[in-house]
Amino acid sequence: MNDLRSQQQSNNKTKSKTCCLCIVGTRPEAIKMGPVISELNRSDWAFPYVMTTGQHADVVEGTLKDFGATPSRRLDLERRNGSLNELFGKVIAEMDSVIDEIRPACVIAQGDTTSVAVVSLAAFHKNVPFMHIEAGLRTGKLNDPYPEELNRRIAGLTASMHFAPTSASFNNLLREGVDRQNCLVTGNTGIDALLQTAARQLPAPKGFPNLPRVILATAHRRESFGAPIENALRGMREAIDRHDDLGMFFVTHPNPRAHEPARRILDGHPRIVVTDAIDYADMVEALKRCWIVVTDSGGLQEEAPALGKPVLVLRNTTERPEAVRAGAVRVIGTNSASVSKAISQLCDDPELYARMSIPVFPYGDGQAAQRIVAAIRARLAPSLSTLATV
Repeated sequence: MNDLRSQQQSNNKTKSKTCCLCIVGTRPEAIKMGPVISELNRSDWAFPYVMTTGQHADVVEGTLKDFGATPSRRLDLERRNGSLNELFGKVIAEMDSVIDEIRPACVIAQGDTTSVAVVSLAAFHKNVPFMHIEAGLRTGKLNDPYPEELNRRIAGLTASMHFAPTSASFNNLLREGVDRQNCLVTGNTGIDALLQTAARQLPAPKGFPNLPRVILATAHRRESFGAPIENALRGMREAIDRHDDLGMFFVTHPNPRAHEPARRILDGHPRIVVTDAIDYADMVEALKRCWIVVTDSGGLQEEAPALGKPVLVLRNTTERPEAVRAGAVRVIGTNSASVSKAISQLCDDPELYARMSIPVFPYGDGQAAQRIVAAIRARLAPSLSTLATV
């Protein structure tokens, strides 16, 4: 009886709050949306209605669970060929009915995936304010990274509010003609998630090499599929061969075009461990324990500098130049000789390593989610009394 009364009280509290529809597609989105969802849950005026798009479902929901979040709705998208057009079409076809049913005060999404571009358009079409987290990142090259740069620009055109992680991204938005009143520098919610998780004392991830210097590595960008990613992997293996005290913990991506070459090129080496995707807490623990990071991941470019881990970026450009300017990150491309040389330089030059391993925080102080939720409330405040609640 007490349990029933408690559930009824919880339902009544929820009905008195305003619904914010939070969309999560991939695991990086779950990591960076997690602190915002938690902050909405703690608020006295709103609650998050969390919807996942069905991409990488198990790891997404596992990550959300780390932030005390469970999806209220899961899209069951049967995809035949896995193409971006297919994903775009299926998600946008679902969004009309979702918005009509939920009647949210706003739609919130993070980053630059295809699903983010889709929901930003869907919210615009339904005249529902779209709140874009991690807004304003730009390389200036529409195909690099692909398709993320286009997705960011679509979200930038449709968003009602733009939450920029840094002043540089804020200025990118102003140059594109976005009204200053609709932009706010918040820091990156990924740093919120990182600092909360890094404070926990956890064992090393399964298989993490017991060596003096371990590279934490990932590679998954679409623009690198084929020869670029294979060349980068060969460069990493060459560097491991050159230094007897050096090992690598390579975390693969679910996409076969990313994990197949990693298995083929790296498997079998006595000081290289290739593992399937690991949960977020294990990834943070690997980051805490590693020597350097070699990656094409945007999230790791943000996280590693905060923990004092040098980053070598397997790309020709980056939309995160702040850590490059701070001296913690180098963009090295995917040429095998360049990759091997960059790793070896950090092995052989203690002064270079020392400069790159000073912790820096160009992406925020861990309070981004609080700023974002406060700004959403302020934006919605004039109409909160007339907005539909669930």
